[in-house]
Amino acid sequence: MHQVYLKEAETQLAELIEEAAGGEDVIITRSDGVSFRLVKVGAAEARPKFGSAKGLVKMSDDFDDPLDGFEDYSP
Repeated sequence: MHQVYLKEAETQLAELIEEAAGGEDVIITRSDGVSFRLVKVGAAEARPKFGSAKGLVKMSDDFDDPLDGFEDYSP
């Protein structure tokens, strides 16, 4: 665990972030005694954009045609 005061952390932020990314606990303490912990959150999951698959999906011409053997289920 690495504990530093805020004034010191301001000059070492990049190094403290690397330590937190490596799994080490990093605690930053303000002058009023309140402490904060740097925590690795992880990468955000990529979300597909609406319409990004346009032109990639093909449907057969008979997609809407009734299926053989399913006449009893048709309205």
